[in-house]
Amino acid sequence: MRNKMLLFFMLPSLLIYGVFSFWPTLNTFFYSFTDWDGLTSEYSFVGFDHYTRLIGSDSIFHTAITNNIKFMLVVVIFQTLFSLILSLFLIKNSPVNVGLRALFFFPTILSSVSVAFIWAYMYDPSLGLLNQLFDSIGLGSLKQNWIGDQNIAIYSISITQVWFHTGQMIVLFVAGLHAIPKDLYEVARIEGASRWQSFRFVTWPMLAPATTIVIAFTTVQTFKAFDLIYAMTRGGPNYSTEILATFIYTRAFRSYEFGYASAAAVLLMAISALIAFLQFRLLRTERS
Repeated sequence: MRNKMLLFFMLPSLLIYGVFSFWPTLNTFFYSFTDWDGLTSEYSFVGFDHYTRLIGSDSIFHTAITNNIKFMLVVVIFQTLFSLILSLFLIKNSPVNVGLRALFFFPTILSSVSVAFIWAYMYDPSLGLLNQLFDSIGLGSLKQNWIGDQNIAIYSISITQVWFHTGQMIVLFVAGLHAIPKDLYEVARIEGASRWQSFRFVTWPMLAPATTIVIAFTTVQTFKAFDLIYAMTRGGPNYSTEILATFIYTRAFRSYEFGYASAAAVLLMAISALIAFLQFRLLRTERS
């Protein structure tokens, strides 16, 4: 009886999930084997041709994967590092720390398109705040065309992504730090452990669940990132900021190769699942 009641109350959620998530995923998988253009009702089956073309000969797809991996590595490393360090400084619930946490969290309530326009203006080579700042402190040699130079554009956008989402990760790390029993620090202090040793042997191991969530969440964010990059560079210059999501959008809605874009979306899902699985296994091993 209890299971039937649970199923009854879960039914609306399951229905919504099935209609808006599971069914579109199945459709994407189906269309990845067709040459459907997304406009007409006519299509024919092409088997694994799209997958063969994507993996074997599409250089833009290969560039998108490489850019996505660069984007993921930079954002995961710096976002995790910055949010952890800031969390260690902001763990106490003093009025100043609460205010600083709110300040760091503020960017996350902005829309990604607003953030993209703000940072695109800051990166402007002539009027942007960043180059003017370098000029004002005598470091004019460091001025760059931040999102117009294909050698650094993906890293410039990575900085924006880190700024955008670090506040969310601080919340997760602070919650993880508050969950650590204070007795462990007392024992470490009695045993004569230094602050570094307390962090190394108490804080870091106990933060493993929060770290796992932060890294997994950040990885998923970087692989499904689209609006921020598209609004700032549209994948340019010369495909230097083209990632998998912008590649899929371009093929589906600008080239009308919906079947081909569906195959790329299936590969994106497979890559994201594989990376998430490897991260969980690696972090679980380290925790053990």
